[in-house]
Amino acid sequence: MRGGARMTFATGIPGPTLGIALALGLVLTPPVARAGDVRNASLSSSGMASVYSLAHSGRKTASGEIHRASEMTAAHRTLAFGTQVRVTNRRNGRSVVVRINDRGPFIRSRIIDLSPAAARALGFSGLAPVTLALAGHS
Repeated sequence: MRGGARMTFATGIPGPTLGIALALGLVLTPPVARAGDVRNASLSSSGMASVYSLAHSGRKTASGEIHRASEMTAAHRTLAFGTQVRVTNRRNGRSVVVRINDRGPFIRSRIIDLSPAAARALGFSGLAPVTLALAGHS
């Protein structure tokens, strides 16, 4: 980022430019929802889902858990860890509930990364158009 790029605080409020923030010693973080956060209350979005590579199995997730390809888990950029999300494959109507335990996807056009087990239950491998709906928090 260049010195003139705008940043946002964790509250979502626009912050100073990066150069000014660094000079002032401010810590800037992307907005991340927390358990019980109002932003979680009405989640409903559509976009592309991808599948974690099997190479991730056995590695630590952002939440500190070990990723297991056989579990119904997923990565989301902002939802709190432990949030349960109903994911529906728009091509075939299948749906599953997954628990958020990691951060991602890191490709802008995708909205969720699913474990191989969740993708299999939804009937796809690779990419699929999905709809997300909040299902609860564990």
